[in-house]
Amino acid sequence: MDGTGKKLVFVTNNSTKSRSQYAKKFQSLGISVTQDEIFSSSFAAAMFLKVHNFPLDKKVYVIGGEGIIEELQLAGYTGLGGPVDGKKTAELKPDCLFEHDKSVGAVVVGLDPNINYYKLQYGTLCIRENPGCLFIATNRDAVGHMTNLQEWPGAGCMVAAICGSTEKEPIVVGKPSTFMMDFLLKRFNISCSRMCMVGDRLDTDILFGRNAGCRTLLVLSGVTTLPTLQDPSNKIQPDYYTSKVSDIFELMGP
Repeated sequence: MDGTGKKLVFVTNNSTKSRSQYAKKFQSLGISVTQDEIFSSSFAAAMFLKVHNFPLDKKVYVIGGEGIIEELQLAGYTGLGGPVDGKKTAELKPDCLFEHDKSVGAVVVGLDPNINYYKLQYGTLCIRENPGCLFIATNRDAVGHMTNLQEWPGAGCMVAAICGSTEKEPIVVGKPSTFMMDFLLKRFNISCSRMCMVGDRLDTDILFGRNAGCRTLLVLSGVTTLPTLQDPSNKIQPDYYTSKVSDIFELMGP
């Protein structure tokens, strides 16, 4: 794509890794990508706080992976929880008070393979008892391909648990929310009319592009199948669709 003069940006809802971790993964595959060309939902969560002038003296409790913790640190914030709370247990005994940090001003919830009752209680108490505490979701994906053989519960499951215990709805910063797109447009100073969102999921990638007003290209090599796309119940239609990502070069022409 570099030879075509087109700018390529990778946008992912997977918050378990930071931009630098994704860049290293690309490099291990022989693909030259810098972290400035990667926009993960973990980065989006940190940037949401930055854009809205979240106080640096306030802490952030994380139900999610190391990617969120790292991006928060890079933005100047103190992240609590995350993987280190993965093995902690809640004491369910009479007269046992569960303590939480009163200086937590935001709870960020993302994909967390090690979610437990301790994390749920900690996040719940912060949102319910700390005045003005924000509830931020990296995304609400119901499922995701954590392995190549099947889908697994996505971040939406973790988010739904906190929704249930706090009776509050989160601020969603990942796809299909427009926050990440607005941030991209300002970062690269371009208009939606010159962009095309390429992805394999209708409810995140394609809806993300449609919500922003740019063109969309669905690739059928991932989550979405042709029968799913053509099902009468599907209301999310891309501008274009093709069988694999490499077809982009043919669509672009000489």
